[in-house]
Amino acid sequence: MARSVSEASDEPQVARPVTGEAVLPAASDAARLKVLIAGISSLVLMLGIARFAYTPLMPLMQAQTWLGLEEGAWLASLNYLGYFSGVLLASLLNDLRTKDTLYRIGLLLAVSTTAGSALSDNFWWLGGLRYLAGLSSAAGLMLGSGLVLNWLMRHHYRSELGVHFAGVGIGIALCSLLIEVLTPTLDWREHWLLLGGLGLLLAVPAWFWLPRPVKSHLPTPGRVLSDSPPTRNYLLLFCCAYALAGVGYVVSATFIVAIIDAESAGNAGTRAFLVLGLAAAPACLILDRVARVLGDHRTLLLTCVLHTFSILTPYFSNALWLAYLSAALFGATFIGIVSLVLTMAGKHYPTKPAKMMGKLTIGYAVAQIVAPAIVGQITLHGGSYRDGLLLAGLCMALATGLVEWLRRLARDQKMYQ
Repeated sequence: MARSVSEASDEPQVARPVTGEAVLPAASDAARLKVLIAGISSLVLMLGIARFAYTPLMPLMQAQTWLGLEEGAWLASLNYLGYFSGVLLASLLNDLRTKDTLYRIGLLLAVSTTAGSALSDNFWWLGGLRYLAGLSSAAGLMLGSGLVLNWLMRHHYRSELGVHFAGVGIGIALCSLLIEVLTPTLDWREHWLLLGGLGLLLAVPAWFWLPRPVKSHLPTPGRVLSDSPPTRNYLLLFCCAYALAGVGYVVSATFIVAIIDAESAGNAGTRAFLVLGLAAAPACLILDRVARVLGDHRTLLLTCVLHTFSILTPYFSNALWLAYLSAALFGATFIGIVSLVLTMAGKHYPTKPAKMMGKLTIGYAVAQIVAPAIVGQITLHGGSYRDGLLLAGLCMALATGLVEWLRRLARDQKMYQ
């Protein structure tokens, strides 16, 4: 059954009389399903494949090409630089139709950059494609998620992105499984071509099943979507916490396969990445349910605590079973943090969800540019990826403390919890 946006008591909304405008009808469950499939497909393509396939493929590319530890880190940073550029652009946009157009351009970029990675092992070629793939992932995460959230709110459904964000975990798991199974028969070029073909198939529902947005602000009869901007202090604290979480996330997400492969036999790293993806797939849906009971701020705090534990566990022990446990916890929490943060942002700006999403994600994206490069320099000067984990874990612990501060600030300001 469709749930009215106005039924969710923790969402800031203002009732206003509406005259002279047509009310958007409640959408059918079939229409909702198609929109959710479109959103999931877009994230499988633009994040799971275009962005995260590089992580399990990096050891194979290092074995079959000239790519070394430092170069691999720089390619990761270029990808995150593209993501940062896309986030900046998304934060400046207000028109839904423009966002929709750029979302669709992102789909094309995701397919072309994935398949194009097979054409050359030249650093600048791969770096350019990693940058463009980063732009694509920003379009999927910022614009695509905002468009899906906007559609749900306008058609009487809960403003939750749990089902939508399952696409990230599905994409990670799918890439890891394919690479694990096909590595004995395919080289690094053939992997990229295969993933490009898969991306082309996913682009079809992602393109055609997400309707073009409408400009009306009406979600329900007699009500109008109303933005409720947070205070400056709240937003600043939120941005700092999310930026630190970006450091915590990116080191493990980029190097977890290489870290585990360096200390284990076989393809343990790729299998750990598969576990990570499988854990990520249902995580946001579960966290949506938890947030209904505990509230967004408490749920975000709990998720950050578990995320910190998942990052630091491999630093203190190289036991393989702990690596798998860490991967499962990491997968269940990293995308949960993103989903919760973006959902909270959308509740403050229901008419233009990407507005606050963009502000929050700028710091998160900067961290993703800087942190892999720092870890690359650490390894170049005698350190190891494990030292990067310690840096990431400390940043995540600090982010957790800021989230607790944020929760208290929201309570004191009588904001939704």
